[in-house]
Amino acid sequence: MKTMKRFHIVRREGVSLRRKCLYYVIAIFSALLLGALLLLTCGVNPLDYYAKVFTIGLSTARFPAKQVENFLNALVPLVLTSLALSVAYKMRFWNVGGEGQFLIGATAAAAIPLGLGSVGGTVPTLLLMAAAAMLASALWGGITAFFKVKFGTNETLLTLMLNYVALYFVSFLGETKGKWNFFLRTDSDRPIFASVFDTVAMPALRIGDFSLSLALPLTVLICVFLWFYLKKTKQGYEIAVIGDSPGTARYAGMKTGWIVVRTMLLSSALVGLAGFFKLMTSGSLSASITDNVGWTGVVVAWLSKLEPLGIVATSVLICVLRFGCSQASVNVSAVDSRFSDILQGVILFAVLAADFLLRFKIAKKEEAC
Repeated sequence: MKTMKRFHIVRREGVSLRRKCLYYVIAIFSALLLGALLLLTCGVNPLDYYAKVFTIGLSTARFPAKQVENFLNALVPLVLTSLALSVAYKMRFWNVGGEGQFLIGATAAAAIPLGLGSVGGTVPTLLLMAAAAMLASALWGGITAFFKVKFGTNETLLTLMLNYVALYFVSFLGETKGKWNFFLRTDSDRPIFASVFDTVAMPALRIGDFSLSLALPLTVLICVFLWFYLKKTKQGYEIAVIGDSPGTARYAGMKTGWIVVRTMLLSSALVGLAGFFKLMTSGSLSASITDNVGWTGVVVAWLSKLEPLGIVATSVLICVLRFGCSQASVNVSAVDSRFSDILQGVILFAVLAADFLLRFKIAKKEEAC
């Protein structure tokens, strides 16, 4: 009787943290190497280009402090949105509505100074704006959770459709002049969104020429809070159990429907807060105020394995690529700023490949024939 050797995939056991880090570093390096090959085909020196990207253009910037401020202003909404989405993903609730929740949060925040003016001074107005953004966005996301729990609807499809509802709503506000539409400037014949800076501005810490927005330390505090909430509290444990096995959660007596709604309200509220932070750096509402962080946040959340500290690190990498490529494109006309999207996609697939190799291996199996 002859034996035939066949190959099959088996799960790896006991992969060390050192090996995981090594695989992910190799994956990112391989993605950058592929990007370098693409740059060579465009006649661009990869070393010079990457030097401009990873220094976010500081070497050629006239105002380096302002450059860092702009980078941090782009980083904060991405970190907060990614953290918010990861909360829902922990319980396998596929919230892809970050774009819509972001827009609704920013719109609600803008409604306070543009509709009511200053309410008791700068601090009360900002607090009211943040509360309005979180409440409106939470209710927007809560619609999906309610229909999921009550009627078993597909949350991916519903949150996706609500993105477009929010987008067209903001576009309608930006294109329709009328006495009722306080979002638009009254001194312009054509519809233009008014600036909230005419009423209120976010306080900042001045360090020489550098201005640090309070949104950054607040985001750090939220990151610490979410880590504690997910790892050390009963509510975080319930989210993890539902994510692993909804049947087990119900058998244990957990009110799974309420937990799903509660978690989605928190996730959406944090996305709305990110919209408020973005509004306070851009100054005015627009249909493109999200800068696609609702979509990029999905990628960041999964690349970081839904871990808060990993989300911060991955957000920094993605933001460096996006912001750095936009700065490098100023000096390198042969490469568009959207080259960062290519790098982001290649890195995603490379990390997914590394994740597969960490979880599985190819083994030989002898079979009689």
